[in-house]
Amino acid sequence: MPAEGPRITRALRSRNFRLFFSGQSVSLVGTWITRIATSWLVYRLTGSALLLGIVGFCGQIPTLLLAPFTGVLVDRMDRHRILVVTQVLSLLQSAALAVLTLTGRITVADILVLQVMQGVINAFDTPARQAFVVQMVEDRADLPNAIALNSSMVNASRIIGPSIGGIVIAAVGEGWCFAIDAVSYVAVLASLLAMQVVPRALPPRVTRMREELRTGLQYVWRFLPVRWALLLLALVSVMGMPYTVLMPAISATVLHGGPHTLGFLMTASGAGALVGALYLAQRRSVIGLGRAMMYASACFGVGLIAFSFSRVLWLSLAVLPLVGAGMMITMASANTIIQTVVDEDLRGRVMAFYTMAFLGTAPIGSLLAGVAADRIGAQHTVLLGGVACIAAALWFGSRLPRFRQLVRPIYIERGIIVAAETEGRHATL
Repeated sequence: MPAEGPRITRALRSRNFRLFFSGQSVSLVGTWITRIATSWLVYRLTGSALLLGIVGFCGQIPTLLLAPFTGVLVDRMDRHRILVVTQVLSLLQSAALAVLTLTGRITVADILVLQVMQGVINAFDTPARQAFVVQMVEDRADLPNAIALNSSMVNASRIIGPSIGGIVIAAVGEGWCFAIDAVSYVAVLASLLAMQVVPRALPPRVTRMREELRTGLQYVWRFLPVRWALLLLALVSVMGMPYTVLMPAISATVLHGGPHTLGFLMTASGAGALVGALYLAQRRSVIGLGRAMMYASACFGVGLIAFSFSRVLWLSLAVLPLVGAGMMITMASANTIIQTVVDEDLRGRVMAFYTMAFLGTAPIGSLLAGVAADRIGAQHTVLLGGVACIAAALWFGSRLPRFRQLVRPIYIERGIIVAAETEGRHATL
């Protein structure tokens, strides 16, 4: 029997996940450098909070429209191969941004087109990545830890990436940020190609895509725990997450800062998210995550309200970790619960709906936030989002007893509750 190892890193015992973790850690730093550079470039070119919202909308709307169909393909096809293709295409997209910006030919129209292209890539990449985690982890008991470590990796990069991005923008401009991102994709491609993946038995194509899509939708809608988790995630994503889109405007007009200030704000939020992810990584079981989702959503809302009232940098930096931790625990807890209870033959489709709830609904929020900020100001828009997140947490809390009742038989069937009781844990679901 393999050595147990530290509880917080136990999923790294799996070679494939270890490779993925290392390669993705480098690539995600580049991704966050590009995100901050794109936002700053758009705001520098236009000075418009509305256009920040439109750019966010264009980058994410393909996920909302395409994810249900890409989920069917993820269940039908080799997930490892899909990820290799999406990483190559993402590298080319970042390279195109770099060339256009460094040659001085970049326009807002170019950014919008390239954002749409990246959105199409992400519509395939995200559900494939989420569903592939199960194949990378050798011991299914390590799945919650793998999801939490993956979230930790994302948010460690949120701390490092924006800080580097702010420095690079101030020193040499946005174009070099995009170039760094393009190079960073080499790391994740190398890790994917080095993996030894056991081929997954692909289901026979006896039904049409429309029928498979309907089956996935019916499963998500009829299985109340999954439906409620996705609805909560969609609500906080639409109403709360647009604060990131408005961050350049708040940084420049409210806090009177530049790219360094924007980098500090994004880093503070990322630090909180990292703490939230590490909290989930050290947990032994999925038990208790429903209640964690409720509290984390409320925490997210409270943090947004506090941030909306801040007029000084130190206060903003103090409250943004609360925002980051709240969103991260909500998102990763929903992911873990869904991945635990879902049937394997539906995993790709269900994770596509998860992608829609978390990323696909964000363009609606970005567009609404851009319009609202143009009319009532960025801070009032963030305030309304915080209030909505608290209301969503209260709604989910009212359904928590029924949620526990429905997932309990599945946890018993898969030995989760017995394992937790053996360890002396008495947390509620």
